[in-house]
Amino acid sequence: MTCEREERARGTIAAPEAPEVPLKIRKKDPRAALPQYESSGAAGMDLRAFADREITIPPLGRAKIPTGIFMEIPQGYEAQLRPRSGLAARCGITLLNTPGTIDSDYRGEVEVILINLGEEPFTVKNGDRIAQIVISPVVRAVITETDNLSETKRGTGGFGSTGV
Repeated sequence: MTCEREERARGTIAAPEAPEVPLKIRKKDPRAALPQYESSGAAGMDLRAFADREITIPPLGRAKIPTGIFMEIPQGYEAQLRPRSGLAARCGITLLNTPGTIDSDYRGEVEVILINLGEEPFTVKNGDRIAQIVISPVVRAVITETDNLSETKRGTGGFGSTGV
């Protein structure tokens, strides 16, 4: 470990700052909450429900939860919707399509599809933190059709072929 890495591990040198990307957000209503980072090292911003009534999700049920926000994601980026670990661990609440992708050309309201994998009904109230949103760069593939793929040690082994 280099001296700088040792000092960073001890906390005497600050970790490098994450790059910043501009994100335009329009609120449906002044009462809707903007996403926000809840700690200095958070990768994801918490999203809050913006609903005019409580929404109860029965066990194994799902619901589309509005957030009251619309975004303009810069070209070359996407927003990924991800579960909140506390909701998943304590209540069995996760996102049905994880990660959910919001493309840079989408301008509709951000909605989150929650699923209740818990044993009890789960009620979402206005303002509850329901998901995380991570802004990530996008890499687009250039496809080349071929008759041959390179050989690897793993080959066609999948679904647990490297161990449990």
